[in-house]
Amino acid sequence: MVPHFPGANPRPRGSIKRDDSTGTSAPPYPRSRTGPRGRPTVVAACCLVLSLSAGVLAAVPSAQADPPDPAAKKKQLDSQINQQKADLAEASDQLGKSVAAYNQAEVKYQAVQVRYAAAQGRLAAAKAADVVAASKLASAEQALRTAISDVAAGEQLITEKRAVAGRAVRSAYQQQNSLVGLSIALRGAAPADIATGMQVQRNVFGIQGNAITNLNNAQAQLASKRAKVAVAEQAAAAARAEAAQTVRQVTELTQQVAADKAEAAAVAQVKLVAFKAAEKEKNSELAQYNSLLRERTRVQQILIARARAEKAAAARRKAAREKAERERARKEHRAPRNVPDEPSDNGGRLSKPIDTYITSPFGMRFHPILHYWKLHDGTDFGAGCGTPIRAAASGVVTDKYYNGGYGNRLFVSHGVIDGSSITTVYNHLSKYKAHVGERVSRGEIIGYVGTTGYSTGCHLHFMVYQDGNVVNPMKWL
Repeated sequence: MVPHFPGANPRPRGSIKRDDSTGTSAPPYPRSRTGPRGRPTVVAACCLVLSLSAGVLAAVPSAQADPPDPAAKKKQLDSQINQQKADLAEASDQLGKSVAAYNQAEVKYQAVQVRYAAAQGRLAAAKAADVVAASKLASAEQALRTAISDVAAGEQLITEKRAVAGRAVRSAYQQQNSLVGLSIALRGAAPADIATGMQVQRNVFGIQGNAITNLNNAQAQLASKRAKVAVAEQAAAAARAEAAQTVRQVTELTQQVAADKAEAAAVAQVKLVAFKAAEKEKNSELAQYNSLLRERTRVQQILIARARAEKAAAARRKAAREKAERERARKEHRAPRNVPDEPSDNGGRLSKPIDTYITSPFGMRFHPILHYWKLHDGTDFGAGCGTPIRAAASGVVTDKYYNGGYGNRLFVSHGVIDGSSITTVYNHLSKYKAHVGERVSRGEIIGYVGTTGYSTGCHLHFMVYQDGNVVNPMKWL
């Protein structure tokens, strides 16, 4: 008889005690690797990684002469996608959400910082433009004042020229008489006197012409100066408008910079809160993982001891059968026949506990957030809560209890199969059907799928212990 199986020996046996420890004081966030609920951030990150991977594969020229097989490449990419999903699913939903919230806050903070820096740059440029506009305005106004002063001086000059020209005109009018030359001749003046008189007359006419010419020139200059005043007024108006625009821009950008600064501060606070939440969830995730490690190590030690005892008991039973065979052979005066191992109805293989799809295989995983390698110590089968779970082979229910990580657990020992002690474990159950000490047959319902423990979706986490050590269940299915 095997002493560590209930019902096999009336003596008390050791059992795997219930262990609810999770390593945290607060209730653990549920966890699952089935992915039944949406993980937009995780899936988006996975798609991004795979898109980049596909781009790299497409960019590397093939070393083979023949083009790659599209079907084979699709199969390879599908495998990569499934593996990435399984790897990313190692993070709990809450941790993923916390990290995603922090990443979102970080992205938004960076965007606000960029906008803030751009607004500061525009503000500095606007202030510089304001200085230039102010300088242009001052120059334009100075030019306008100068032009106005020039016009005033021109008008004064015109007034003076008009007075001179008026006197010349009046004098010429008074002296301009066709009888002047005749009177000079009739008086019997000498020719020299006549010439002098004519010269005087020409001088008077010259002064008159110069006065009129100067007046015309002064009027032309005044018209030019007035045109310059108009141009200066236009330049001054444009400079005033430009200066006013830069003042408005400086005011608006100053307000924008203040708003962006305030938003950056608010987003920084949100980022800090998200960071603390993500750190808390990461610590919780790490505590849950450490708890699972302790639970697995504890169970492994117990099952190793059970396996040794079970194999030793099987060896003793076989030795007893061999001894009995030798005694019969002596009495019957014949050679002893070969004594086989104890027969098993398990046929060397296990059956699927649920006839459904696998959502996460056994193997090492790189945690996408905690950044370390960890063992996914079973095979996950996706199924709705309440789906019946069947014994993978005939055996005895040795233990059932709740654990903070694995949820409701049920252990079935199948004895020695192909020389190895095999125990199967069913985790996250919603309800038990089999009881400790009960012998169950292959395919018999022993419990129902659930999402207890560190799980976020209904699924079965199926484990196989071979000689007390956890192994890939697919090796036995």
